[in-house]
Amino acid sequence: MTELTAPNVVASSTRSDRRRKILQNLLRGERPYMLYIAFVILLVVFSLSSPWFLSVDNFLNIGRQTTLVSIIAVGMTFIIIARQIDLSVASTLALSGMAAALAMSQINNSWIVGAVAGLGTGALVGLLNGILTTQLSIPSFLVTLGSLSMARGLAMMVTNTKPVIITNETYFAIFGEGTFLGIPVPIAWTLAAMTIGILLLHYNVFGRRIYAVGGNPTAALYSGINTKRITTAAFVLTGTLAGLAALVLSARSHAARPDVVQGMELDVIAAVILGGCSLFGGRGYILGTLFGSLIIGTLNNGLVLLGVSSPMQLVIKGAIIVAAVAFTKR
Repeated sequence: MTELTAPNVVASSTRSDRRRKILQNLLRGERPYMLYIAFVILLVVFSLSSPWFLSVDNFLNIGRQTTLVSIIAVGMTFIIIARQIDLSVASTLALSGMAAALAMSQINNSWIVGAVAGLGTGALVGLLNGILTTQLSIPSFLVTLGSLSMARGLAMMVTNTKPVIITNETYFAIFGEGTFLGIPVPIAWTLAAMTIGILLLHYNVFGRRIYAVGGNPTAALYSGINTKRITTAAFVLTGTLAGLAALVLSARSHAARPDVVQGMELDVIAAVILGGCSLFGGRGYILGTLFGSLIIGTLNNGLVLLGVSSPMQLVIKGAIIVAAVAFTKR
């Protein structure tokens, strides 16, 4: 009789230990538990404050609004885990969008050419950021601060600050206005970026090397990891995803503008940090980044529905982000 009940006793003890560990983590304010609680609190508060918040259309609207931040935040997760930073992602998006629109206008209005030009431009900016950071040993903060200005300046120079109109209907359907299995295309691209990020970071040797480089660069180097190549690859991935976000934005807008999404890099970094990444490197996960992005998007949406003024929205959002990070452990 004792032999039959022993496995049940062990299983019960294991479940009890898990519940105790979760409770301890909640009391200590550790992520990801506080992240989930914060998201639920936002949903409850805004649903009680606005009758329109819980509608399906509004949730789809939140998904569309967070598309750009979520897609780029996937790449930024790799960057921050690797103990780097990329301040140029918004400017890279603007330059990539202009490249895509100009390529289509010059070469048979082909959406394929536009997509390749947009993604390629983003990857090229990421490659330059990675090479300058690793080969010249310049802090990535300074490198990407410089490329932030250069990419934005180039985006303005190529058309003398004028927008470029896009007329390709297929381009609109694939990247901005169509649906895939009943899901709006921008949200589908977000899910695709998240899936690729999860596979690379959590189920691939590249992800393990990213964690190693961010956790202890010296140990990673002595273990045979090419830390410069891995870091550069993270920058290229982030630039490419900024290019993808540019395709989505320009397809939704039917035009590419050089002055779009200024300051969006702050929302991207905030989403990654809220999602559990450490600015000191070596820690982070893609699902947390998605929740961080959704928290920012939900916060923006709820404040708009409540009629809060734009200046006050900035104050509230900044205070909540600081508080969320302050009450979680490094």
